Amino acid sequence: MNASVPRRLWVTFSAHVIGIYASLVNRLRVEGIEHVPRTGGVLIASNHISAYETIFLPWVIIRRFPLQMLWAPAKEELFRNRLQGWLYGSWGAFPVRRGRDVRAGRTINGLLATQKVMLFPEGTRHRDGVLGKGNRGVGKIIYDTRPVVIPTALVGLNRWKSPGAGQKAKVIFGAPLSFDDLLQRPDEKETHQLIVDRVMAAIAELLKKEGAYVNEG
Repeated sequence: MNASVPRRLWVTFSAHVIGIYASLVNRLRVEGIEHVPRTGGVLIASNHISAYETIFLPWVIIRRFPLQMLWAPAKEELFRNRLQGWLYGSWGAFPVRRGRDVRAGRTINGLLATQKVMLFPEGTRHRDGVLGKGNRGVGKIIYDTRPVVIPTALVGLNRWKSPGAGQKAKVIFGAPLSFDDLLQRPDEKETHQLIVDRVMAAIAELLKKEGAYVNEG
């Protein structure tokens, strides 16, 4: 999936408009962006606590890398309204059906060969800040595509109100993860789960450093 220059210009412009609200009207701060590579297949793997993430994370990445895209699978319900669907699609989102969506999986795998993709391994939003269990399917994607995986922690966005001003939140990017040992294992469910468990453990460590880790247990 390629994006034309006009589309990239539109996304970069939109991201900076969003950034005014995120970082000037409010106080969204970013740490560890230097861990995100400029080129190559990159998976931004984040906890999921707010709908804001789907627009703020692209701004954070595009502010660092103008004219790039941060692609993101999104539930197909968001595309039922034609105007809304066009807007999300123009920003790099693409629809995913609930359950096993083979077509969307192929799209993700294709993008991760050379581009940046945002995924929420939990698969569902936790507005209370609880860090859930990672979906094994994300481990399978990592096993198949071998991207640079950047664990990402979001703190405070679940408390934001819209519209609002002066609200605080933080995005923390961790160092790239190594899966060399796990990628030598057989291509099977247990391996995929171990991979995503490592991702979730890294996100948990980032949250703990911020004093924001919440466990279901």
